[in-house]
Amino acid sequence: MSAVKQNTTLRSARLSDAEKIFALIHLHKDELVPKPMGDVVANLDRFVVAEVDGELAGCATYSVLPEIGAHDRATVEIQSVAVRAPYRKQGLGQALVEAVIARVSAFGASEALVLTFAPGFFKRLGFGEIPKSRVMHKLYSGCIHCTKHADPFTCPEIAMVKPLA
Repeated sequence: MSAVKQNTTLRSARLSDAEKIFALIHLHKDELVPKPMGDVVANLDRFVVAEVDGELAGCATYSVLPEIGAHDRATVEIQSVAVRAPYRKQGLGQALVEAVIARVSAFGASEALVLTFAPGFFKRLGFGEIPKSRVMHKLYSGCIHCTKHADPFTCPEIAMVKPLA
């Protein structure tokens, strides 16, 4: 795992974190697909948060995509990776992604998928670019709710995967 400051804690999200996670995701609305508060609460058990000196500094979560890959080796999408500006470039984003990958690797996911505006960040973590056509079901089931682009193929997000052992 990446080196983060000693006053940093990575942990599972708590109900008391839901509003802060919601606000953090919406703070990054240009880079992330916003999640309704109900989705944050309903999927809170999938969120990992980073705290620095007791302040929520970052978050990341995942979604299982059983329609991509065999049902017993499904693909998992890493979502909502966000770090507050004062805490960037300190290894928190990498630590959050690695923590999510550790969770999903434990239950046998075959690969981690991201749709991202930050391909360089994910490339450094071992992700490789794939054609969006490989994840058509995800595009039409998830991207249909996005109001930023009329067509998933005109969206500048890059699809990337990392095989998991």
